[in-house]
Order: sequence, then C-alpha cells, then structure tokens
Amino acid sequence: MEKFNILKNILNTILKSIKKQDFLVYFRKISIIEITKDKIIFWVVSWFMKENLEAKFYDLIFSATKSEFPNITKIEFIIDMNIENPTNDNVIDCQNYFKEYLKKSKKTSNTLEVQIWKKETQNYVETKNWEISTRYTLDNFVVWPSNQLPYSACEAVVRNPWKSYNPLYIYWEVWLGKTHLLQWTGNAILKKYKDKIVRYMTADKFITEYVVAVKKKWVEKLRQKYAEVDVIIIDDVQFLSKKEQTQNELYNIFNILYDAQKQIIISWDRSPKELTEIEPRLKSRFEWGIIVDISKPDFETRLAILQEKARAREFLIPQDVAEFIAANVCDNVRELEWILNQLVAEYELDHSTPTLEKVAKKLKKLSFTTDLLGETKIKKTTTIKSYEDIITAVSEHFGIEKEWILWENRKKEFMIPRQVAMYLLKTKLHYTYERIWNIFSGRNHAAILYNCNKLESMLKKDKNLLYEINILRDWIWI
Repeated sequence: MEKFNILKNILNTILKSIKKQDFLVYFRKISIIEITKDKIIFWVVSWFMKENLEAKFYDLIFSATKSEFPNITKIEFIIDMNIENPTNDNVIDCQNYFKEYLKKSKKTSNTLEVQIWKKETQNYVETKNWEISTRYTLDNFVVWPSNQLPYSACEAVVRNPWKSYNPLYIYWEVWLGKTHLLQWTGNAILKKYKDKIVRYMTADKFITEYVVAVKKKWVEKLRQKYAEVDVIIIDDVQFLSKKEQTQNELYNIFNILYDAQKQIIISWDRSPKELTEIEPRLKSRFEWGIIVDISKPDFETRLAILQEKARAREFLIPQDVAEFIAANVCDNVRELEWILNQLVAEYELDHSTPTLEKVAKKLKKLSFTTDLLGETKIKKTTTIKSYEDIITAVSEHFGIEKEWILWENRKKEFMIPRQVAMYLLKTKLHYTYERIWNIFSGRNHAAILYNCNKLESMLKKDKNLLYEINILRDWIWI
C-alpha cells in the first residue's frame, strides 16, 4: 500500500499541471514496481503509453516524483503485460482515478469556498468598517445652504441612529459631495458606537455580491451576512435600474434590516417619484422615512470649497484666481478639485504660480469658458435688453455718471468704463459698429473698432481689469 499511496501523490501533483485531455489520452494503467535510492521504476500498460510518457511527459513525471523522493536522479518506464491482473493492488487505472479526483476536488473547493465566505463574514464582523474611508471627515466638508438639510439629517442619524430618520433617502446630482457626507456619517457612527457594524457600499458592489451569491447558491448566506449589519449605507442606487432580481433581493434585505430596527441610508440622483425603473414595492420602502435633496452650490459656496481644498493641500491660491475659478466652474465639486489639481501639478513641476491670466486661458482651453472674460456656465435670464441697460450697469459698477460714459472725456477713470460698454455692446448684444457709433456721440467706425481692440489688448495684460469685467458680467448675467 505504501507504493500505491506514493503513486497517488505523484498523480495528484501531475494532475495540477496537465491538460485533462492529455491525461485521459496518454495515462492509462500504471504502478510503481521498484524504488531505489536514486531511481524509481514505473510499470505501464503498453508501448504507446511508455513512448509517450518518455517523449512528452518525462520532465513533468520526474518533477512530481522528485517532490516525493528528493534524492532520485532518474525514472524508468517498463511495460508489464500482467498489469491488467485485478489482483495487483498497486495498479491505478488513470481513467477511473481522474473521475475520483474531480469529485474530491469539487468537494474540497466547495468546502474551501464556504470557509472563505465564513472567514470574510467574520472579518466584516471584526473590522466593522466596510469600505469606509477615514479621510472623509467633517473637518474637510463644507456645509452650504443647499446641502444644509441633508447634512442636518445625517447629523441627526449620527446622534440617534436606528431611531431618527429611518430610512434616510438623499438624492442629488453627481459630484456634489454626497459620498463625502455619506462616508462621514458612517465614520461618525463608528466612532460613537465602536461595537456596531457599519457598511458603506455602492449599488454596483451589491449587484456583484448578489450575482456571486446566486452563482454559488449562497443567497441565504448573503441575507444572513447583511442581517449582522447595524447601519447600511447604499450609494448610487440608480445602478439597480432594470435589474429586477437584484431589486427583489434588496427588498428582502431591506425588510430584514428595517424589521430589526437597523439604520438604512440610501442615495440616488433622483427623487423616489422619478424612479420609474424600480419595483414599486421597493420604491415605496424608500419613501417610508425622510427624503432630502441637494442642489448645486452657489458662487460663495464654490469659493469656500475651493479654498478649503487648497488649504488641505497646503497650496496658496490667490483670492482673485480662486474667485475666477469659482465663478466659472459651476457644475460640481469634482470639477473644482480637478482644476485645483491642475494648478498644484503645474506648481510642483515648474514652480509656476497661478495667475488670473493663466487660469483664464486654462479654463478656456478646458471648455469652462468661451473667451478670456470667462463666460460662466450658470445660465440665468439676463435683465439686459438694450444699450441703455448696459450703460446703466457699467456706470453703476464703476461709480460714475452715465453722461461721462457717453460723452468724450479722455481721463482714464472714464475711458475704461466707456471702452467696457462698447466692448459689451459689440460682443454680447452684437450691435454693429455703426449702431455703437451713433450711441456714443457720433464717433466714427474706426474709433469704435480701436476702443474695442484696445480693451481686448488690455484684458490680456491686466488681470485686475479682467477680474473687474467678470464681476460685472456675473452681476448682469451676460
């Protein structure tokens, strides 16, 4: 039996490194006939098997044998016509042995997978903190009027989880800081309740877990795993759209957690009423608790966010540059951070400090503005309807009488407002040079063209003037 067990070990090693088809074709009946200090002799059933094992698999079999007998230097194959004798207990039929090997491998694999599942579950229980990043704190989160309600709701959940606002449903557009707020909530609960299990996850992660559970027939184990959770935070639930089976499973898990008075927090990019691709019964669950939303940050908030992120990076950004970026990068917080990263990278690479002119060119290149004046992306209905409105706005902005803009006076404090008014009439209201000429006391076509070109030239050199005009344009929304 010793030789038989040794042969089994050798075949097991070979099976890990050989194709199934090769083993079934070239390995038939085999046994070990002799073991010496430096050599092992195998009996094989035919010339075909002997020649192929020597030609194709000698190195593989030698390596597998050497793992059992490190001192051997040689193996041999000898044909034994009596190997078919059923009384020979040392013979292994490789065809039958392969079938048994597959059964044992499958059983071992299943056992191992269950062990891994249990180990992963135990790890979750021990660590509590599932996919929550500790870098999301309240210290680097900017609260503004548009996110005050979601922030207050999350703060209330931290103070009294499982009882306040359950479930909490938050919806808003992407990249407005929701992940930061959600993960801060998870971190704050973990800090306050160290013995609780908190899980933050995205919906696509849940989809992946569910698909694996179905494939492995672990759906019940999946439910058991989530039943251990005290707080679950599911982000970007919109990814569940049109995935009916996953929605059904989330419905089951939702009920398990809710009935056990566990805290549930869900985020989406739309209100529950707009969830047309979600099962009605699951959608109704989302509406059981409090529903809060967030809108885009205003100029002051964007400026505060940009300055806070610059402070966190220990990067000094000039006030006029920060205001220019905040006025033009309007869609979301991620874009603000991206622009800041560009400025930091430029400084680290060539010690180039950000200036208003350079940033204006960069934003134009990145399609945040359409010209050097930094046309903002926020679209509002302008109150400017005629040239009188432009003249009034310019005079109020620069603090001078309208007459000094319209009539000839070569003092600088009057010349620049006059040129600004001409420039805005030409570029924003699209007046012809002739029409502008008639407005400004009959100045000729060449004079109007000169003043417009002169201002454009000054804007490329004078960052303060560029900033002034951006403030004016933001004020009147043109």
